[in-house]
Amino acid sequence: MRCLPGIECVAALCAVVAIAGCAAIQPPKPWEKGDLARPSMRFDTDPLKVRLTQHIYQSKEGAGGGGTVGGGGCGCN
Repeated sequence: MRCLPGIECVAALCAVVAIAGCAAIQPPKPWEKGDLARPSMRFDTDPLKVRLTQHIYQSKEGAGGGGTVGGGGCGCN
């Protein structure tokens, strides 16, 4: 089946409008950043536990950083 030229134009117009709508998103204002800094917005609820886990990982690996990378440290991921 072949689409009508009018349908293709409408689909292209909808795509352009959707992309243009995404370009209009502004970063949060300074007074809105307080809501984003609440403790309930954190991924890790216990910062002490995260630091302890990172310390243990760094002690075992012998290197700093990369706490989310898989592998055993031997290079055979």
